[in-house]
Amino acid sequence: MRIALAWPHALLALAIVIVWGTNFAVTKIALNDFPPLFVAALRFFFSLFPAILFLPRPAVSWRNLAGYGVLIGVVQFGFLYYAMERFISPGLASLVVQMQVFFTIGLAIAIDREKVGLFQWSALGLAALGLGIIIFHAGGDASPLGVLLVLLASAGWSGGNQVGRSAGSGINMLAYVVWASLFAVPLLLIASLTVDGWPAIAADIRAARPADWLSIGWQAGNTLFGYGCWAWLMARYPAATVAPLSLLVPVFGFATSAIMLGEPLPPWKLEAAALVIGGLALNMLWPRLRQISA
Repeated sequence: MRIALAWPHALLALAIVIVWGTNFAVTKIALNDFPPLFVAALRFFFSLFPAILFLPRPAVSWRNLAGYGVLIGVVQFGFLYYAMERFISPGLASLVVQMQVFFTIGLAIAIDREKVGLFQWSALGLAALGLGIIIFHAGGDASPLGVLLVLLASAGWSGGNQVGRSAGSGINMLAYVVWASLFAVPLLLIASLTVDGWPAIAADIRAARPADWLSIGWQAGNTLFGYGCWAWLMARYPAATVAPLSLLVPVFGFATSAIMLGEPLPPWKLEAAALVIGGLALNMLWPRLRQISA
């Protein structure tokens, strides 16, 4: 595996994190009118259909597809959306869920015996300092339950990363995400019906606004583009190279939440963002600088 991202792949990763970052504020639109587990179910339903009719099942086991679909669809987004509905702000959720970076690298070390360089630990340290500043200043933006739920979501994301990496690099990752969604939709629907009940869901559907459906559509496109491309990158590079790139998500998450939802953006958030970006720059540029100087 290559250690440093090729520039086209780095630009692809940047596009992914921009889309992911904006998704938190966009998702909040639907969460204002639909139950959270139902929003997650709709996200993966429209990621599944009609794409599954045109994309053949990738050459991986059903067990692998089920593992990815459950970890990403049910664990990550089930817990994340439930937390975002009332227990944590979208901007802060975009930050806390990035704990998946540390979970992902830890799994790669434990399972794949990946070696993490000193520069990567230093980069993660800078990014962690930025995350610490934001958490220290969080105040009333999140309850302890909200933070716990998002941490569970981040653990699901990291587990999904590991399952996606085990699928290999020679498969169609778009088809992989689509077929994995087949396992997320039924479980999310069952969970939503159990928690919310059909009468409440039906009433929300009847009262839904066009903005709600646009939000769902954005999320479905986000799933196909973001997670398909992310799984593709994770299969081709070490986890310690790719996973830290998602630390840029809170930067865009805070910015779009401030613009769309009026969340405050005080100077300390900008300071924290600078530390996160500094860590990412070190992680991405150090191997290239070392090659140039060699």
